Amino acid sequence: MKEGLKERTAKGLMWGAINNLTSQLLMALIGIILGRLLTPADYGMVGMLAIFTAITGSLQESGFTAALTNLKEATHREYNAVFWTSTGISILLYLVLYISAPLIADYFHQPGLIPLSRLVFASLLLAGIGIAHAAYMFRNMMNREKAITGFFALVGSGIIGITLALNGYSYWSLAWQQFAYICIINIGRLYYVRWMPSFHIDLTPIREMIGFSSKILITNIINQVNNNILSFIFGRLFTAGAVGNYTQAAKWNTMGHSLISGTMQQVAQPVLASINEEENRQLNVFRKMLRFTAFLSMPAMLGLAFIADFIVVLLGEQWTDSVPLLRMLCISGAFLPIHTLYQNLFISHGRSDTYMWCSVALVITQIVVVMVFATWGIEIMIAAYVVTLILWTGIWQVLAYRLIQLRFINLLKDVCPFLLATIGCIGVAYYATLFITNVIALILSRIIITSLLYMAIMKIAHVKIFMECIQFIFKRHEINH
Repeated sequence: MKEGLKERTAKGLMWGAINNLTSQLLMALIGIILGRLLTPADYGMVGMLAIFTAITGSLQESGFTAALTNLKEATHREYNAVFWTSTGISILLYLVLYISAPLIADYFHQPGLIPLSRLVFASLLLAGIGIAHAAYMFRNMMNREKAITGFFALVGSGIIGITLALNGYSYWSLAWQQFAYICIINIGRLYYVRWMPSFHIDLTPIREMIGFSSKILITNIINQVNNNILSFIFGRLFTAGAVGNYTQAAKWNTMGHSLISGTMQQVAQPVLASINEEENRQLNVFRKMLRFTAFLSMPAMLGLAFIADFIVVLLGEQWTDSVPLLRMLCISGAFLPIHTLYQNLFISHGRSDTYMWCSVALVITQIVVVMVFATWGIEIMIAAYVVTLILWTGIWQVLAYRLIQLRFINLLKDVCPFLLATIGCIGVAYYATLFITNVIALILSRIIITSLLYMAIMKIAHVKIFMECIQFIFKRHEINH
């Protein structure tokens, strides 16, 4: 049993990492091309709609993925009920948003948002159809299939977006790119899952899942509000260009931390749920996941903050104002994968209520903090937002102690070595590269020096999680050859 779980987790992590890494690299490449073709104001127009698309996506999904994953057995009956429920919700939400388009445009003082929002929201209508299939793939850890589907969706939609941008469609290219992505991803899900809904509609399973899934739904909405509240507030207070600079910085930050959190999320809940009755074992498994998360997130996100000038190199001088925003966001981004891991712990225990109330408290705190600093300008608002997110790690820790007796000292032991090692490596790389004046050479030198120093420290200190990663990579290499 132990070896089976270990191998299952390792394979899930491997394909989850491949999926996320491929996705982030493709998104980065497409983003670079579009960033050079479009303006901050173009990104700002689509960025103003982010909070609406995010909340709508949460309402469509309604926590059903987590609820299905936590079931002992999920049959056609449960998946069929989820399909028809999510499809019905999607149709209703699109009608509401279509009618509300003029109100949204009036709030942001942007008449062009009326037709733009109606296209963007139409993509969400299609997304609702694929939720049951996505839940099936998540429950069964079909990470390989998700990686392949995501690859073709990103390539196809990227080609469409870039082609439209080259032909002068400005922000419309971003909207059509999003629409195409969802179309292709749904086709991939249908191909791999090979499950089709039936017209024998029985919503009884929804009533059975709603107690659990409703809390996940509320929490997801709160999280989406938290993730997108700044663009919503900035869209009212500042210009479309300012919103675009923030959106660009937030996009790169999200690509960075979601690479780690997305990889862990694809295995964390299924694995932790399978052993939630073995308290000591779950504590050990969770701490190992915590160490692995910190091992990746600290150097990745703090390193991204260290080389934030790459935005100007890749996208052009028009994005200079995004650099300080990215630096600040990346610091909190180093802790967000750890937050995700805590969240999956509570979900695996069926404690969606704890997950919900902690997230509600966070978003209320964030909104209050941001509004208090609203008159200080966009950078101070983001700085306050970042500090609050980092400090909230302590709240998750207190709740985790009550659940699995994870002590605060254990959190420090599992996270701080990687945090301190990263800071030390960045410090050395900073002073070692002060004489370099060429921006490209400076960025490359800092990446190389920081990476080599970090790996050297892990090797010299015989860090177990690092050694196990190396062993697993070589083991897979030997098997494949």
